[in-house]
Amino acid sequence: MRMSDQRLEKLMRRKDLDAILFWGSENIRYLCGFTGSDGVLIYAREGRFFLTDSRYTEQAKSEVGNAVVSQYRQKISGISRALKFLRVRRIGFESAAINFESYRKLQEKLTRVLMVHLSGELAGLRAVKEAEEVARIKKAVQIASDSFLKTASRMIPGFSELAIAEFLEYQFRRRGGERPSFDTIVASGSRAALPHGAASEKRLAKGETVVVDFGTRFQGYHSDETKTLILGKPDAKTKRIYEIVRRAQAKAIQTVRPGVTGREIDAAARGLIQKAGYGKFFGHGTGHGVGLAVHEDPVISPRGKAVIEEGMVFTVEPGIYVPGWGGVRLEDMVRVTSNGCERLTSLSKAIKDNIVI
Repeated sequence: MRMSDQRLEKLMRRKDLDAILFWGSENIRYLCGFTGSDGVLIYAREGRFFLTDSRYTEQAKSEVGNAVVSQYRQKISGISRALKFLRVRRIGFESAAINFESYRKLQEKLTRVLMVHLSGELAGLRAVKEAEEVARIKKAVQIASDSFLKTASRMIPGFSELAIAEFLEYQFRRRGGERPSFDTIVASGSRAALPHGAASEKRLAKGETVVVDFGTRFQGYHSDETKTLILGKPDAKTKRIYEIVRRAQAKAIQTVRPGVTGREIDAAARGLIQKAGYGKFFGHGTGHGVGLAVHEDPVISPRGKAVIEEGMVFTVEPGIYVPGWGGVRLEDMVRVTSNGCERLTSLSKAIKDNIVI
């Protein structure tokens, strides 16, 4: 039995639930294997029941191996009929995944069923990765890394950010990536101070830092990595900021092990940056889980209260962003081991390997 099944059965007992209704595509794929874009999973005491419409029925029959597949003509009515057939009286549901209109219509249909909101209770359901999941993540990382190295020759003064991002994403597809994990970030010069600076028509120039945040998806699983390049010999300020971020990242990675919290890992990086005088220039969290979603549990930030467990996969990505100057972010993915962590991404973050002369 998977750890997720144990957690769900324990949750159902604790909340006295007859079933849990899964609406979000990531949890549905994780629990029953369905890769389509529409359907629901009823995780009941009697078993699992996957419901979808005629567009996906045959696909579901070939993909779903541990649930009974049923077809509905209209989603809300189909769910209602299934729950009445199962004699469900108390059902938990993914409150973060269902929209309000669907929730309202379900309530109208299920007048004798108590719908129990589940949000935090389902957080972390997919956080601990199994060997097959890690293998897919590693393949996504390999595709992204090879694609970056192929694109590196274009990361020089004169090329536009947008041209670099488009070429990098083309390389993902050539190597088997399903699609980018997110809109590729290429932010140079003063634009590197934008943590999520979408690639623009701006052309790279000598003396700038270039933040490149990239990732791809393979068989549903994502990669996520950030390199910061320096175009030309770095001045004292650039070297100082880069090394502060590199040391902050290294300290955070050294903190990773089972039993600590996401908050403690974040504090390791954030404390070093604050001590160096750049605390106000690091506004986002230090990391996030990566898997079927590119942002999932665990949370590595000041609000990361969850305890880190062996098998979790997440990013470590501190940064410093100075308006009018630029920015530096370094991001790697790690998998938690019994006494520390394994780095899944392999591209060098040493300053000497990221200077483009």
